[in-house]
Amino acid sequence: MRSPVTATLQPTDAPSSPPAVARRVTLASMTGTALESYDFYLFAYFAAFFVGPLFFEPLGAAGATLSAFLTIAVGFVIRPIGAIVLGHLGDRIGRRKTLLLTIAIMGVATGAVGLLPTYAAAGWLGAILLVVLRLAQGFSLGGEWGGSILLATEHSDSRRRGFWAALPQLGSPIGSILAAAVFLILTTVMPADDLAAWGWRIPFLTALPLLLVSLYLRWSLDETPVFRQLEQSGRRDRLPLAALLRRRPVALLIAIASAILGIGSYSLMNTYTLNYGAAVLGFSYQNLLIATTIGGLLQLVTIPLFGAWAVRIGSARVVALGAVGTLLVAFPMYYLLQFSTFAILVGTMIIGGILPTLSWAALGGLMTDLFPGDIRYSALSVGYSIAALLTAFVPTLTAALGAATDNAWWHPGIVLAIMSAITLVGAIAAARAPREEALAA
Repeated sequence: MRSPVTATLQPTDAPSSPPAVARRVTLASMTGTALESYDFYLFAYFAAFFVGPLFFEPLGAAGATLSAFLTIAVGFVIRPIGAIVLGHLGDRIGRRKTLLLTIAIMGVATGAVGLLPTYAAAGWLGAILLVVLRLAQGFSLGGEWGGSILLATEHSDSRRRGFWAALPQLGSPIGSILAAAVFLILTTVMPADDLAAWGWRIPFLTALPLLLVSLYLRWSLDETPVFRQLEQSGRRDRLPLAALLRRRPVALLIAIASAILGIGSYSLMNTYTLNYGAAVLGFSYQNLLIATTIGGLLQLVTIPLFGAWAVRIGSARVVALGAVGTLLVAFPMYYLLQFSTFAILVGTMIIGGILPTLSWAALGGLMTDLFPGDIRYSALSVGYSIAALLTAFVPTLTAALGAATDNAWWHPGIVLAIMSAITLVGAIAAARAPREEALAA
């Protein structure tokens, strides 16, 4: 249980670091998140193009594709467990130490994928090990996102929380761009047979030297002022998850709903739409990766802008605007994609990326505002991971819906519209909820 505290921090009392330190921490946090996202997106692109033929060949084309998407899903299934364990550590031993653990697990697991035997070499052993490594990746990500957001926001001025919370979100498009660029280069310079035989291993093996960079960056960070004050005041809960469920159950549900679109749209656009565009609409892998990379590059500009906007109008309102915009374009976007031109493909990736990015960029600020500092790591990690679990099967369910409707043009639009509606409801509720400060009870 917590020790009694005689005073509650007001917004102006929330501890923070000097601006120069806050900028350095945010840059390091964003860089670490980018490298972890790179590892994760490598697997997403790998699953879209290679997992089925290399590891699930006996299941046939359709069965192998579904199995490949399920390997993505298992990483999301384990996330809530990772969130509970790593969220507990983040609220008990600190943000910095926990993030060192998350990046170590992710880097080792990703590098090991590059060493796996394929079905042709070792039968089902490779597929089993692939699932195990995917579980390790998902466990790591259970504590990554919440910790990176807290590093940025708890070092910064709480009055600009929405902006600082948006900057670590740049890690996702940076990771996506790097992963797409690697596969794009490989598919351009390497014959398809060589790529399928051994070239696919190269991107995963690059995770090992990048792991050393990530560990150095996070080792150099200071613990957040909020957590240091929690330690000094004795306000750390022994069981943060139990405290979260007892004190903020409704806020947790709001956070989960608000995160659905920001997370699920990545699964739909960067995994399912890539496979759908290649297998059904006839786009080349290179064009699909180029379009994805263009969309990611624009996010590098829009995410900080959306974060600044969140400071002006509130994070919850920015999330809601992203949900409304995505809901309006969901069906027109996939209708136009049927015309199978490269220009329309790029437009789809831009529009289908930028509008949900409104909800993604402001998500960290929205969720941080909902919870006090002593249970915040657990709250952000568990809320985000449950939303990730709920969207884990988006590629699989969308593929099944496509099969049931003979790939009717509107079937991905239904999935995108449902996610948008759920996030809109969550964002409206979040806008009406009181804003929590660093150590508010």
